[in-house]
Amino acid sequence: MHSTNFSTALAGVVLTASSFSLNAAIIRVAEVDFLAGAGLITFSEFALGTANPTYAPGAYGGAAGDPTVTFDGWFTGQSLSGTPGVDCPGAAPSACIVGSPTGPLSLDAASPDTFIAADGANPTSPVLSGTPIYNGGIAILFDIDQFGVGFDGGFFDAPSSTAITAFARDGTLLGSVSNDALGIEFLGLVSDDVGIAGVFLDLVGAEPAGFAVDNIRFGERGDIDIGNPVPEPSSLVLLGLGLAGLSFSRKKKAS
Repeated sequence: MHSTNFSTALAGVVLTASSFSLNAAIIRVAEVDFLAGAGLITFSEFALGTANPTYAPGAYGGAAGDPTVTFDGWFTGQSLSGTPGVDCPGAAPSACIVGSPTGPLSLDAASPDTFIAADGANPTSPVLSGTPIYNGGIAILFDIDQFGVGFDGGFFDAPSSTAITAFARDGTLLGSVSNDALGIEFLGLVSDDVGIAGVFLDLVGAEPAGFAVDNIRFGERGDIDIGNPVPEPSSLVLLGLGLAGLSFSRKKKAS
């Protein structure tokens, strides 16, 4: 009886893990998942030094009905951390930003500007930087909800130092993805149940080289092919525990 109950419970864990991977709010995606119809902003469209550029569809080659994209240092309701060493251990104080955005999601005009800058470490320079250069937050707002958003981030000298975080129109946190690699890395995500109104990039740990963004990709469901998404690590752990437990239960029955 104990074996049966144990097996049933672990089967539930496997189901939970499967459901988690299928129903997770955020799924990580690669640059190749963004199809030809997806929006693309390279920051070569405006002059170096342009602060908080506004990209109407015509500015990036979009069509009528595509979003207008705007930028600033962070969203209304956020602020610089008063204790950056605690909130973002090792991060530059100017890029340790905390707080939850208020709804409807909007850019904070009082936050430090973003601006288009040259970056010798990025092969597709120019890039968009926060203030101070390479060490300030970057918030991206879409006037139309998007299914997925991604961009080249970097130049990273430390893994898990920087994260892209997605928010819904009412300011609700949807989820985030942090860098795994060094150098320039594409950080992309899709929300499978709630539209993305904006994303935010800041430091979540020590990053000696700072960061900027380039080649922003975005689109609706028809613009992104997520294929067979890989479950997040927590899903894989649950699945592994469940399978191991079921195997243990079968061995007990056999004995």
